[in-house]
Amino acid sequence: MSRLYLIDDHTVMREGLRTLLQSSGHVVIGEASDPTPALAAIAATAPDIVLLDLNLGLRSGLEVLAELSKRRIESRVIVLTMSNQPRHVAEAMRLGAFGYVLKGAPSDQLLLAIETVAGGRRYLAAQEADLAVKGLTDADGHDLESLSPRERQILVMVAKGATSASIGEELHLSPKTVDTYRSRLMAKLGLGDVSAIVRWAIRHQLIGLDEL
Repeated sequence: MSRLYLIDDHTVMREGLRTLLQSSGHVVIGEASDPTPALAAIAATAPDIVLLDLNLGLRSGLEVLAELSKRRIESRVIVLTMSNQPRHVAEAMRLGAFGYVLKGAPSDQLLLAIETVAGGRRYLAAQEADLAVKGLTDADGHDLESLSPRERQILVMVAKGATSASIGEELHLSPKTVDTYRSRLMAKLGLGDVSAIVRWAIRHQLIGLDEL
């Protein structure tokens, strides 16, 4: 039996997960659609496992993973998502996820992932393992063309170390709007934190090492 916390922005999905997990002997100790209260609740309740979607409206679950790592929260995370993008799988595992399960998978695969992760081992089914390898080896998997001109501009500024406040002042935007742009571009590129943005910008020659 594991104690789980659910983060998904679809109520119906959370309800279905709760029913499945509780009927299998697990305990759902909390759930949320918004990462901010979810992070506080996880820190307070210390669930064994967090089931985390990557698409959380304007936020990315990759940001949640990065924040959990930053706060050194020991709950193990299984990403449960629709995204089969190789870059998302690779980045999620790099940020410390213990497992990655696609929402189209059968329920027994999710239950096996929970059992495996609860035992201290990482879980990737064959398809997800192939995606992770592709995401690690395919440097062109991130498409610069998917970004709007404003997102590209903000990406470069973030990579150079600018804060949301300073970017907003220069571009005549509110810091909240800058944060929205940043979250959106990070989700598009499968990046979970600022260090990943810096590496991506350097690899794609958007900035040089002398600009850091």
